[in-house]
Amino acid sequence: MNNSIIEELLAPINSFLQCETPELWIDEAKKSENLQVLLVDHLVCELKAAQSAMFLIRKYAVDKESAAALLEWLKPFEALIYKRDGNWRELADKNKLTKAMIPKSNTAYGQDLIDKMVMLIKEELHHFYQVLEIMDEYGVEYQSITPCRYAKGMLRHVKSYEPDALVDKLIIGAYIEARSCERFAKLAPHVDERLGDFYISLLRSEARHYQDYLLLAQEISELDITERIKFFGGIEAELILSPDKDFKFHSGVPS
Repeated sequence: MNNSIIEELLAPINSFLQCETPELWIDEAKKSENLQVLLVDHLVCELKAAQSAMFLIRKYAVDKESAAALLEWLKPFEALIYKRDGNWRELADKNKLTKAMIPKSNTAYGQDLIDKMVMLIKEELHHFYQVLEIMDEYGVEYQSITPCRYAKGMLRHVKSYEPDALVDKLIIGAYIEARSCERFAKLAPHVDERLGDFYISLLRSEARHYQDYLLLAQEISELDITERIKFFGGIEAELILSPDKDFKFHSGVPS
């Protein structure tokens, strides 16, 4: 992917985010001793992104029977992370989810949510597998890590009633995807060529993911969501710019 394409993909993301990643975070991320935590946290983030998208389908778009079947489909990926159960090389053959497997939704926005989230789930789990491949190449073993404050820091501001709660979750999803995209681009020049090329390869799908989240949020909301986007943008920027003792892929300024 050449520089002009990268700049074209990043331009709307940089306009959407209310701040850039601080240089102090990049300086910490460049340290070789932090490669393991970055890769493991990236791996977990890809699974969580798929889980979050699956949760939205299950909660807002399908019946209980279908929701249970979808939960079962995701189990091999979760078992590897949470139970250290299974062979990671076999997961590539388990990423077979299609829109045809999910019944049509009866809600006004449900089918669009299904269509966008199924594509996102498949891509996030493909990235999950790619990170596992890279960890294997680099000799990085998976180890349990604590979640950083980032997503939780935004989720605590979600409204308690629908459809506003769903709209808020979609806006938060957009910020997580956009920040991931921005950080991949920031990190790429400072890591070796193999990892840098991988980070750049993720930009196109991550850029589309944040836009899909925003389009869904506006489709579902009865009101213009511009102010709500700004609200969460401010919270997201504060989490990125404020001191943070815990270094992770989405953490704040290392303290």
